Amino acid sequence: MEIELDTFGLTAAILAIAGVVAFLAHRAKQPLIIAFILVGIIVGPNVLGIIDEAEPLELLAEIGIAILLFLVGLKLDITLVRSIGKVALLTGLGQVVFTALIGWVIALAFGIDLVPAIYVAVALTFSSTIIIVKLLTDKRELDELHGRIALGFLIVQDVVVIVAMIALTSFGGGREGSIGEQVLFLVVSAVGLLGGVYVVARWVLPPLLKLLASNQELLIVWSVAWAVALAALTDVLGFSIEVGAFLAGFALASTRYRETIAASLSGLRDFLLLFFFITLGAQLDFSAIGEQIPAAIVFSIFVLIGNPLIVLIIMGLMGYPSRVGFLAGLAVAQISEFSLILIALGRDLDQVGDDMVGLVTLVGLITITGSTYLILYSKQIYSWLEPALRVFERKKTIVDDDYEPEKHDAIVFGYGRFGKQLVTELVEEGCSVLVVEWDPFAQVQVDNDDLAEQVTVVFGDASSPEFPDALPIRHARWIISTVPDADTSVVLATALRQHGATCPIAVTAHTDAAGARYADAVADGTISVVLHPFRDAADDALDALKRLEAHERDDN
Repeated sequence: MEIELDTFGLTAAILAIAGVVAFLAHRAKQPLIIAFILVGIIVGPNVLGIIDEAEPLELLAEIGIAILLFLVGLKLDITLVRSIGKVALLTGLGQVVFTALIGWVIALAFGIDLVPAIYVAVALTFSSTIIIVKLLTDKRELDELHGRIALGFLIVQDVVVIVAMIALTSFGGGREGSIGEQVLFLVVSAVGLLGGVYVVARWVLPPLLKLLASNQELLIVWSVAWAVALAALTDVLGFSIEVGAFLAGFALASTRYRETIAASLSGLRDFLLLFFFITLGAQLDFSAIGEQIPAAIVFSIFVLIGNPLIVLIIMGLMGYPSRVGFLAGLAVAQISEFSLILIALGRDLDQVGDDMVGLVTLVGLITITGSTYLILYSKQIYSWLEPALRVFERKKTIVDDDYEPEKHDAIVFGYGRFGKQLVTELVEEGCSVLVVEWDPFAQVQVDNDDLAEQVTVVFGDASSPEFPDALPIRHARWIISTVPDADTSVVLATALRQHGATCPIAVTAHTDAAGARYADAVADGTISVVLHPFRDAADDALDALKRLEAHERDDN
């Protein structure tokens, strides 16, 4: 009896296979990205044929991509853009040019014809923004200097790939209008898009978000809708969905709600990206590999080693230390899904054959796998190669002074009566304070206007285990929870430690029962000290009464 599965049944079967393979990969200490791509190969037409095409999963995959780039945009700010703009542009364009030229020469050396050689060379220049951002996010390196630079030139690559696809399709007659007309349309569209996003971010989003934030579920649903809608708009205008999703996040990056949005969407992002990697694996075409293995090995070595060297040399000439150049360079040590799309486009235009599609497919599989391991163990690899890589440094190198991540002496959760007084005392002592408040309508202010600039306010839910990852907790001197609920404070303190907080963590106990609830967390070092505001206030009041009594007795 033959059993036919509908889309839901197919998805359930694929998730079951993904769960088993991911578990085995985790036990073997292998990257889950590789496991999910392997799942795609297994369920795709090359092996089991559970799905002949990846279309049923593509929608979920594209939403996952949109949310990933949306969260990247959320973490971006103007200071960061200014600090990495020059190096990102020069490195991104330089790497594309040199990779394309060298790749073209290698292709010609293998006897590949002129036009297919151009396609292969251009395909080698593009790296996967999605994969790199996911890896750097998992390693918590996206905010480090090399992570910011890598993100910058990956965005430059995304712009270049759009222009390259327009040029190649126009060259093959795939679109109406000349290259100039299409580029002009894109320029006008880009100006209009950026202008529209600026207007919305400047005058529409702040008051709207304040209303939406009164309900966290509403805020999250609206954030996803905003990211996906802008991604769809840029797709219609001829840009990629990544560009629109990134702009959607960037438009919210300066609001006080970005931390809670980022924390709430991180789990959804990881789940939906599973479908992207499975889809990528299912779309790999092994039927045309044939005799391309030797060429694929040479091209893969060039991408895995040559591309990072190109970035290392360019950044070295610009004055960056070899460590930063090497770690950033690993971001281009693979080809991307755009490379596969580009070569498939060439086949549709009858400009390349199936053999070139097989070649690029094999290079993609090798380099995506190899670069994943390179990035996961990047710092260990650099420590081995450091003496040899010093040759790429100038005597005077750039240090990371242009961009300083936001730092605060104290992070205070809750702005009730005790929290407000505590914040006031902290700023009067010269401390900068980050206040985390769950009520979007709360008026957080310091009575002394001269000290008000030392207080930054963000909106967020202290009970969310993922929320601390969105805060600058590694730079804080103290973290204090004035939240009255003891269970929430325990969850918060545990999450803070899991996300790298090493400073003292204080919590408040309004009752003796709440104080007892903290006993285990204090014993294991999760909580450093328990504050008893009512008990301390009573002690202070008693001391004040005793001083008053003594003063009156002396007067008599």
